[in-house]
Amino acid sequence: MTPIGITLLGCGVVGSGVVRILNEQRDLLQRRTGLTFDIRHVVVRNLSKHEQDASILPLTTDADRAIEDPRTNIVVELIGGTDSAARHIERALRNGKPVVTANKSLLAARGHELFKLAREHDTCIAFEASCGGGIPIIDSLTRGLLANRIDALVGIVNGTCNVILTRMTRNGWSYEQALKEAQEKGFAEADPTLDVSGRDAAQKLALLASLAFNVRVAERDLYIEGIDQIQPLDIAFARDLGYVIKLLAIAQRGAALSTHHSALSLRVHPTLVHQDDVLAEVSGSFNAISVYGHALGHASFHGRGAGQMPTASAVVADLIGVAMGTTPLAFKQLRVFPDTTPPADVQPFEQLETRYYLRLLAKDVPGVLAEIAEALGRNGISLSAVLQRESDAGQHVPVVITTHKAREGSMRAALAAINALQTIQPPAVCLRILDQPKEFDGG
Repeated sequence: MTPIGITLLGCGVVGSGVVRILNEQRDLLQRRTGLTFDIRHVVVRNLSKHEQDASILPLTTDADRAIEDPRTNIVVELIGGTDSAARHIERALRNGKPVVTANKSLLAARGHELFKLAREHDTCIAFEASCGGGIPIIDSLTRGLLANRIDALVGIVNGTCNVILTRMTRNGWSYEQALKEAQEKGFAEADPTLDVSGRDAAQKLALLASLAFNVRVAERDLYIEGIDQIQPLDIAFARDLGYVIKLLAIAQRGAALSTHHSALSLRVHPTLVHQDDVLAEVSGSFNAISVYGHALGHASFHGRGAGQMPTASAVVADLIGVAMGTTPLAFKQLRVFPDTTPPADVQPFEQLETRYYLRLLAKDVPGVLAEIAEALGRNGISLSAVLQRESDAGQHVPVVITTHKAREGSMRAALAAINALQTIQPPAVCLRILDQPKEFDGG
């Protein structure tokens, strides 16, 4: 039995977790798979930062030599970013060596060309750890759910935002308080922009939607809105209405373009989720992804969306799939990867139809609600509920309105009219409400 030689690019948090699993579970993996894995090279940028590992790991700074070593059978890329990581992956693929990566930013930006390069050199890319940490969502979309026409995919896929929103919801904290604690506890980066802006979730959704709908989705195809403007007052009002605010990544079939083809609605934004929805219960750094298939109905995947060992678990699972030959075969046969599918037909965001939550700071004088209702009605938007707390007459007070389903473009026009009213202190807050897609009724 010839050991499978591994070159590990990067030995940070996740990389050291991979080393730990391969070393500590060596016998278990051998019993289950009949395979043994040998770490041939661990490529790091600075050897002095890894002095404690020098006696037990084959450390090197020469990535090119490690990748091209004939004893290297699989290359694992865990350095992140889109520059050196891309060069190393390209080198591995051109040498016909399969790549395992957790790099969702790189795949979202250049996945099409990298998958194509892998196919040209008769090898493959495995990327389970790029989305959802240890949750096996990539495997599910490319294997377990292949018999389903996927109608929608809705998920909480960024642990940092979920930690922040959980603290704001449970403790009544401001966004700034919750972010500060998340940074102190290591859930948020010193520069949290990628996470709190919604871009991290958008990159993951681009990958997941590509697989779920058999089209090529780019980050630029998505509408993206982050959580940095969420106020404790809106979280409290949402609770009064029976909702929880979550940052959701949503991909669903929109307007039908033909009998067998629909445009996709692709978006990441803070969303009111009904308290009875399974996504409402997802707290802290956990992730959850709901998938709606025509045959299966609703399936929910829940687990640690980040962290050393959950992510390392997904990396090692990919290593096993590649070494056993199941991943290369699926990569060769399946037509679900971005280099084999057409670009997505994306529904313009202004055509989105959903329900809305509005919070207006209105002067408490006669006729103000009539003015608001007229601005909404003029744009074809009907009210579902109105919530106003008592106040001293003549003061500006928060008025909360939920609507029936309306178009995004119409809502934006109505908001412009409302913000222009003399009785309104702009800007009005507008959040979308999730109506879960209807499950297939199989009788």
